Amino acid sequence: MSVLEAVVLGIVQGLSEFLPISSTAHLRIVPAVLGWGDPGAAFTAVTQLGTIAAVLIYFRADLWRISRAWLGSLRSPRGDHGIDARLGWYIIAGTVPIAVLGLLLEDQIETSARSLYVIAAALIAFSAVMTLSERVATQHRNVDSIRLRDGVLLGFAQALALVPGISRSGATIAAGLFLGLDRAGAARFSFLLSIPAIVLSGVFQLLSILGGPEAGETALVPLLLATVLAFVSGYLSIAFLLRFLVSHSVNVFVGYRVVLGVIVVVLVSTGLIS
Repeated sequence: MSVLEAVVLGIVQGLSEFLPISSTAHLRIVPAVLGWGDPGAAFTAVTQLGTIAAVLIYFRADLWRISRAWLGSLRSPRGDHGIDARLGWYIIAGTVPIAVLGLLLEDQIETSARSLYVIAAALIAFSAVMTLSERVATQHRNVDSIRLRDGVLLGFAQALALVPGISRSGATIAAGLFLGLDRAGAARFSFLLSIPAIVLSGVFQLLSILGGPEAGETALVPLLLATVLAFVSGYLSIAFLLRFLVSHSVNVFVGYRVVLGVIVVVLVSTGLIS
């Protein structure tokens, strides 16, 4: 991978990770359009560590409160440690589905699921789910009202993002709207829920790269550059989306997904990209 590819893909990763448009899909489509090779699932997972660093810094106050309360609940499990402690447990419970399914479907995720036809179909099909979630949303609940059932259901929604094109934030925000959460609250919990899954996936793939034949400087320098740029653009993406969802629906992203999916189908069908 060249430095130019690392710069472009790092920025694409950061901008698209938290917007409901699927970063994995964009890291597959953009190189194909530019005539570059598929960076692979491992590259995607490792550069996500940059975006997760953005989440950790952006939500540092929330994470500190949740961590302290959760640890307090371990020391005295019979006490009521408030919503922060419960959120810690709900995030753990919500991480189980994607961890289990990610291990079971690892081969498919890295091979057949990266087909551009699969990605285009997921972009278009899940747009209908996002549209429906907006139409039925009551938005009468905030993050403080989340319960264990919600955490588990949102965790299964997050697991859908193992299919490139669905989008981790798109799936969890849509699920949150179906559960009655307001958009900002659904997005906030979506970001918090993504932390364990992305960290586990990124560390696992990074260890695989470091222990593999591509562990030389040629592979690691572009990877590091892309990860840093993913952090910067990811932080900006989080700030934008949280402000945007306060007064706007996800419909603009739905329109973008459908247009992009159709364009990919046309380009692949005509042999312009492969």
